Amino acid sequence: MCLSIPSKVIKIDENNIATVDTMGIQREVSLDLMADEVHLGDYILIHVGFAMNKIDKAEALASLEVYQEMVEQMEEEERQQVVEESDNCPSNGV
Repeated sequence: MCLSIPSKVIKIDENNIATVDTMGIQREVSLDLMADEVHLGDYILIHVGFAMNKIDKAEALASLEVYQEMVEQMEEEERQQVVEESDNCPSNGV
């Protein structure tokens, strides 16, 4: 399954690496491909470990609410897997 779950930027280091929170799971992503400047508190969409674009906070929160409803229907192991794999989707040649 390929989902682009909005992730909140909670830290940015001097190497242009952001720590993000994706529904309670933290991970690091590169900001090197971002055209827009990214700040703490921004919501971004990630693909294969790279931040691809920013998303409006209201839109991000609405999306997260829908994802949360979906997640509540899953078993714990399946939940963890969906969130962790959300940025490792095949690009289908794109």
